[in-house]
Amino acid sequence: MPEDATVRSGQCHCGTVRFEARLSDGFATIRRCTCSFCRMRGAIAVSAEMGGVRVLEGEDALTSYRFNTGIAQHFFCSRCGIYTHHQRRSNPNQYGVNVACLSGISPFDFEEVPVTDGINHPGDIGGVARQAGVLRYFPAT
Repeated sequence: MPEDATVRSGQCHCGTVRFEARLSDGFATIRRCTCSFCRMRGAIAVSAEMGGVRVLEGEDALTSYRFNTGIAQHFFCSRCGIYTHHQRRSNPNQYGVNVACLSGISPFDFEEVPVTDGINHPGDIGGVARQAGVLRYFPAT
């Protein structure tokens, strides 16, 4: 697992969008989700509080996507298509930041990643977030 630095720089694939993320609790909040969108996107996210993502360059190149309830807002580079971060539905005062966009970090740096049950979103079932499972990575020897 990478060192737990609080502030990380990041960018999209083409480098048009560059940002800085102040992580809420280092990498302790890392997770994936099983909702229809996250399942297809396949990204691993880590948390930053509202105001914790600061776009340094390329804000005009960011585009967003909303679906279902329209509460969550997912941000992408309009040039390369890479998802950089999103405002969460489960907590609109928080962002999920794409770990793969953070400098020096790879999703494959984490042996285990908790997977949140996004199919049964707490906002839909009137409950709390549930864990659906754990994603494990075993590097080849």
